[in-house]
Amino acid sequence: MKIAVPKERRPYERRVAITPDTVKKYKALGYDVAVESGAGSESACPDEYYVAAGATIVPDTAILLRDADIVLKVQRPMSESEGRNEIGLLKHGAVLIGMLNPYGARGDLEVYAQNNITTMSMELVPRSPRAQAMDVLSSQSNLAGYKSVLDAAEQFGRAFLMMMTAAGTVPPARVMVMGAGVAGLQAIATAHRLGAIVSATDVRPAAREQVESLGATFVMVETEETKQAETAGGYAKEMSEDYKRRQAALIAETIKKQDIVICTALIPGRAAPNLISEDMLKTMKPGSVVVDLAVEQGGNCALSEVGKIVEAYNVKIVGHRNMPSRIAVDASSLYARNLFNLVALISAKSDGKLAIDWNDDIVRAITLTHQGSVVNAHFAKAD
Repeated sequence: MKIAVPKERRPYERRVAITPDTVKKYKALGYDVAVESGAGSESACPDEYYVAAGATIVPDTAILLRDADIVLKVQRPMSESEGRNEIGLLKHGAVLIGMLNPYGARGDLEVYAQNNITTMSMELVPRSPRAQAMDVLSSQSNLAGYKSVLDAAEQFGRAFLMMMTAAGTVPPARVMVMGAGVAGLQAIATAHRLGAIVSATDVRPAAREQVESLGATFVMVETEETKQAETAGGYAKEMSEDYKRRQAALIAETIKKQDIVICTALIPGRAAPNLISEDMLKTMKPGSVVVDLAVEQGGNCALSEVGKIVEAYNVKIVGHRNMPSRIAVDASSLYARNLFNLVALISAKSDGKLAIDWNDDIVRAITLTHQGSVVNAHFAKAD
């Protein structure tokens, strides 16, 4: 069977779904591997590295995909309505695996089904010990949290760490991280390593121990409601309006003292919660920086804009697109391994064939379409 990896063509996407190291692993499973020319050029994976690992380089997307049994992608393929019909290039019966954004692009699911494409969306990998090696949200969020602190440091006009010099003392920066998921915890750790005084907030009381273990102070309103603030998958739940008001009041007082705020709060399938109001921005110190990792889902900060650095009330608000892609080499490496671990799960031992167990809990969770129908319970239309 043939695995094909096309070049990513969506704007601001520099990652690639396969690396030379994982090419070797797929070959060991018995698969033939073909990669579109230039697919890894922005992730430090030139064509010659793929050839050396055993892959075939194909210069034309249509030729690459016309006989591909498995297609690996970072982002979902483009549709006809977007000006380039990548979905139409996939052969009927192919298996498409990638971050397919089913919540934001539900219409594509019907197109996949009509074209008899089996689709597996990596964002839906369950948060379970068995699935950790396939968890792309964790691998990519980890890097996003790290890069967010570096981007904040770039925009901040001062140092992070305390420095004592003959000319005087430079005080440490104060950094607050909003949301203590994977991205938030990495942001805490990175800011702490750079010498900042770090605090963090989350609606889940269970996050306290993790936050404090990284050297940060935990800030939250604790109520009966927060005892049920976490989903079975480990994500934060949407909180009541009363809780939001109380938490906002606490944050408003805390944020006045901060130099940098990193926003990481996301709820799967929902708009990002608004955590920093315009009134809060007005109280921040001149020269402060806000980095909004949730900007592409509506944003945690009232004035953040997708793809822009906005300055308001002497505060810089950073809204970079696709943060993992800004650290594309490592992001591609981790993502490619996540994909390989999934493909290995659904493959026979070493004969280059699929052996999908449709009763497997991971397979059931991530499969969107199969045999001409939308089969995922979260996205299938009710009869």
